[in-house]
Amino acid sequence: MTLEQQWLEYDFNPFILFSQDGKILSLNAEAQFLLGAATTKEIFELATAHAPLSYGFKTTFLEIEFGRHKFFGITVGFIDDEQIGIKLYRFPTLNKNSIQKPQGEPTNIFTVIDLCISSNSIGRPIEFLKDFDPTIPDVVIDSNKLVKILNLIYKCFLDNERILTRVYYRIGEYIKYDEKKYSLFSIEVSSDSMDDFHLQELEEYITSTCFYLDIKPNKLTINLPIIT
Repeated sequence: MTLEQQWLEYDFNPFILFSQDGKILSLNAEAQFLLGAATTKEIFELATAHAPLSYGFKTTFLEIEFGRHKFFGITVGFIDDEQIGIKLYRFPTLNKNSIQKPQGEPTNIFTVIDLCISSNSIGRPIEFLKDFDPTIPDVVIDSNKLVKILNLIYKCFLDNERILTRVYYRIGEYIKYDEKKYSLFSIEVSSDSMDDFHLQELEEYITSTCFYLDIKPNKLTINLPIIT
């Protein structure tokens, strides 16, 4: 792939190129995730409904949702009668509350995770797998909110036979509070499938906290600053 092709492939926004009869000719990685919640026909009809009247490109600002995928605008373009492309622009996942500095007491993250795993494993034949970086120190956090968030995360995966929890440093990434930089680490929970009902409950709760939730297919991640 050229740099231009890779840039498109890993763009945060979905892009799909259709033939004139609605068949997909190419798409990037984010568009593959989108098509898990929307049909090819729905996206093609969206493109044709907002296409420019003549050859060229047209950007339209509108709010549209497909499952948990939310967009604030689209660009549709074509330069001949054989192909038409559409790019959808995602709402930023980071909300205004996410920039608040966490408050609380120094907390052992692994103890909190083990507590949540223990409470969610009662009466369930689920294998909870762990991949932890033990060098992550105790961090300042609201442990009560963290427990609630983790319990909601685990609820999204309780229909699976195995659930993997990873805790790891985000190398080279940081967040700044009051002009001071703090390194980040992640708590990532994943499995073969995810319950959208409990995911909606999780998303509604997390907007009232300083936590940042990253949603990927069958994987949920919270990114936390290392404030000791």
